[in-house]
Amino acid sequence: QVQVVESGGGLVQPGGSLRLSCAATGFTYSVYVMSWHRQAPGKERELVAARHSNQRATNYSDSVKGRFTISVDSAKKTTYLQMNSLKPEDTAVYYCKVRVLEREFWGQGTQVTVSS
Repeated sequence: QVQVVESGGGLVQPGGSLRLSCAATGFTYSVYVMSWHRQAPGKERELVAARHSNQRATNYSDSVKGRFTISVDSAKKTTYLQMNSLKPEDTAVYYCKVRVLEREFWGQGTQVTVSS
């Protein structure tokens, strides 16, 4: 049973930083994609960043390029999302997703609130 667990959300002031973590367990395959998505109130869930386990393929949404960095520790099957220069519009529930063998597994989400 694949499990995906996020942590690291919270309240931060505009311009501040947060680091989210996501650990995936329950599978042994070494080829997978880990990604972060977010959903703000009244809006659809959107892709924030994704990274392949081969460490070569990475993509970001235009709204976070230059401010957010995704990384993957392949040995731990853990992904991190370093978020800098946070803006109020980054406020959302952030979800981690793991795609392995054409199946997708989601975490429960972690709230990020950017407010003064």
